[in-house]
Amino acid sequence: MEVFCGIDWAEDHHDIALVDVGGQLLARRRISDGAAGLAALLELLAEHGDSAEDPVPVAIETPRGLLTACLRATGRKVYPINPMAVARYRDRHSVAGRKSDHGDAVVLANILRTDLHAHRPLPADTELAQAIAVLARAQQDAVWARTGAHNKLRSHLREYYPGFLGAFADTRGGITRPEARVILAAAPAPAVAAALTLTQLRSLLRKAGRRRSIDAEAARLREAFRAPQMRQLPLVEQAMGRQALALLRQLDAACAAADDLEQAVIESFNQHPDAGIITSFPGLGPLTGARVLAETGDYRSRFQDAKGLKAYAGAAPITRASGKTTAVLHRRVKNQRLAAAGYVWAFAALTASPGARAHYDRRKDGGDRHAAAQRNLFGRLLGCLHHCLATGQHYDENTAFPAPTPTAHAKAA
Repeated sequence: MEVFCGIDWAEDHHDIALVDVGGQLLARRRISDGAAGLAALLELLAEHGDSAEDPVPVAIETPRGLLTACLRATGRKVYPINPMAVARYRDRHSVAGRKSDHGDAVVLANILRTDLHAHRPLPADTELAQAIAVLARAQQDAVWARTGAHNKLRSHLREYYPGFLGAFADTRGGITRPEARVILAAAPAPAVAAALTLTQLRSLLRKAGRRRSIDAEAARLREAFRAPQMRQLPLVEQAMGRQALALLRQLDAACAAADDLEQAVIESFNQHPDAGIITSFPGLGPLTGARVLAETGDYRSRFQDAKGLKAYAGAAPITRASGKTTAVLHRRVKNQRLAAAGYVWAFAALTASPGARAHYDRRKDGGDRHAAAQRNLFGRLLGCLHHCLATGQHYDENTAFPAPTPTAHAKAA
């Protein structure tokens, strides 16, 4: 007798429902969120035929958390179901719109009973791949937090300290550079910056880690800080300087977190067996390669073909047809993290691979805009990556982008 389990997840408790292949409710229980609750769940599953050889599949609304991780460790298939999909399935069981935790657990169990083939279980990635996924996503979040902190500080400096922004406008990284942050911490207001001497500026630059052209940079900064600029009232300027220091501390923390996590990501990624194949692709360094590995995993059966991987990454177009109307659009429902990494990957490949550049130019000449051409290139590279990982081969430029075959007209000429 086949049994299916549905779990309605919450912070402090979980509702469990077991149904058989005919839809009959076999058991229901509420467990706590802890080791005792997990033991009770495993005991309940064992009472209804669960075994290591034939584990009961589980449907749950979240792919993360301790409960999900422990269930994956038992070797069973865990199906994360989107809460929006659960809401649609709920309408099949109650037209009145009734909702309860126990009812949602039953709905989840019945989703597996009726549509198991239409849902994808969590991949059986290795422990190292799961660890890389945690670090890569945390580093990506830290980068986004750094961008947000930078934008807040920059917007604030525009209100009272435009000279500081102008001093670092042409430098790579802008006010996120270490020397910019060190100088802003020492001179959070225009009046303080204008009073800095060359000796003080040189000392601050050395403190930030700069080793070259210190004298020239100090002279340039002194001239920029002493240039005429619009100013706030003195007391208002001091108050805004204090606010800038508070925003600067947030930026410093975000920069430190992003740098530390980047180092941890690269160290873990370099230990993975697939690292050599992934970084053999043009435009894929250790950090971007780790992000790609984090979202695609190392479970080979997760994507049966390259088409599924492209759709998952948002690189495959989607066709909408109704009657005589057909529209081909880009895919909006996708893995946003993988799509973000793909944008960086495809952009870097334009300068690292002549074949990728030629492919992008052909798409542009054919009428694609920049985003569409780059998305198509990302899909092409993903297809090559899927093949290389499946066969254990490294990237080959001539195989990925073979030279075009001369046409009959060109041969005649």
